[in-house]
Amino acid sequence: MGIAEWRGQLERGEMSARELTDQHLARIEAVDAELHSFLEVTAERARADADRIDAARSAGDTLPPLAGVPLAIKDNLCTKGIRTTCSSRMLEHFVPPYESTVTERLWQAGGILIGKTNLDEFAMGSSTETSAFGPSRNPWNPERVPGGSSGGSAAAVAAGECVASLGSDTGGSIRQPAAFCGVVGLKPTYGRVSRWGLVAFASSLDQVGPFSTSVADAAELLQVIAGEDRRDGTCLKAPVPDYRAALQKPVKGLRVGLVKECFEADGLDPQVKASVLAAAAQLEAMGCELVEVSCPRFNDGIATYYVIAPSEASANLARYDGVKYGYRSEQAGSLAEMTARSRAEGFGDEVQRRILIGTYALSAGYVDAYYKKAQQVRTLIRRDFDAAFTKVDVLLTPTSPTTAFRFGAHAEDPLAMYLADLLTIPANMAGLPAINVPCGFDDSGLPIGLQLITGVLEEPLLLQVAHNYEQAARVMEKRPAAALVP
Repeated sequence: MGIAEWRGQLERGEMSARELTDQHLARIEAVDAELHSFLEVTAERARADADRIDAARSAGDTLPPLAGVPLAIKDNLCTKGIRTTCSSRMLEHFVPPYESTVTERLWQAGGILIGKTNLDEFAMGSSTETSAFGPSRNPWNPERVPGGSSGGSAAAVAAGECVASLGSDTGGSIRQPAAFCGVVGLKPTYGRVSRWGLVAFASSLDQVGPFSTSVADAAELLQVIAGEDRRDGTCLKAPVPDYRAALQKPVKGLRVGLVKECFEADGLDPQVKASVLAAAAQLEAMGCELVEVSCPRFNDGIATYYVIAPSEASANLARYDGVKYGYRSEQAGSLAEMTARSRAEGFGDEVQRRILIGTYALSAGYVDAYYKKAQQVRTLIRRDFDAAFTKVDVLLTPTSPTTAFRFGAHAEDPLAMYLADLLTIPANMAGLPAINVPCGFDDSGLPIGLQLITGVLEEPLLLQVAHNYEQAARVMEKRPAAALVP
């Protein structure tokens, strides 16, 4: 059920918010022991909030746009009075004294918190396997990963455990799990959505965005969470347009750019390539003009990212020293030893690996050779996008080179894991909005994702094209049978 449909049922009294909430809590109870999408289910709060929505409807009050909608929140967004762990032992018992801006806006809009979702530790990973509390599983096939780092949020939506969810995207952490789980995942323009209350990974790359079963629902959530926030100095002051109105515009006459380097990338699954090209042909049949474009440094994004992101992570995670809050080792004789032990015991292997990479890249004698050089390449990547957008309105690529892989497939080869984000990272490098839309299935019945990218603050155009494609292709109506997808 989409948000607009639900709103109509609530207003007409055909279903109560409490009934919808109980349905989703029952679904969580039925499937989450196997999926492990959630780290914490807030059933008591959810039911109380739903009862307040029902009381307001009975009183004839005007209902807010997300009234009664059960939502799941990635567990790196601070929720006042509710644990926010980042799936790390370091923050296992951390209860924030404040609410993040985006979640605060959701609750003001009538949304109902149904739980906090699992993720790769501190959002560092592409499979949710680095979570200190165990991995989440893919609802299409529990032997496969749901993607990452927002794997729990994607799996929860795909399995029907919530209507929609929020995740964060540093190098593809919304779009890649959305592709693996067959849902819509939107990364807005950098600065379009406040990061205040998002536990930082890489501050110049992180962005919050929604997961949903439709583009229309993604637009509904973006409408609520987008906009200026004085508490976040990187948040843009640009007015928020009507994203829902953009969905109704046709796509005839738009120029769609197929990024040459993406379709020639090493490791691109032939089934993924064929499905995405078929989606491009669908857009062409709807009146779009297909244009091959080149972004010569597109595939350099991943090497650039793995200098910049770990460097920023090294600086951001320095605050976890065992002194002010977070995990503290009790087996230390001095302050220095306590800090070292706390970080060694509190952080998992992947987080420690990235801290070490970042610390090295920022060290004396290497900062110019690595970090400064990476920032220069980042500028070139942005210029490639700027040049491409002089020729086309929107860019089209696969979201991920492959469909969901098996657990442990890259356990001994972290570089192979990093390549899962090959096609999503460049949009983060340039701060551009991008969306995943399901576009097909492989021979194993696993979802394939299409990525669309537009220019800065062109979310209305992005949603317009994604919605038109979604409505014409109706991919999810042709889906094969799946283990835990309703």
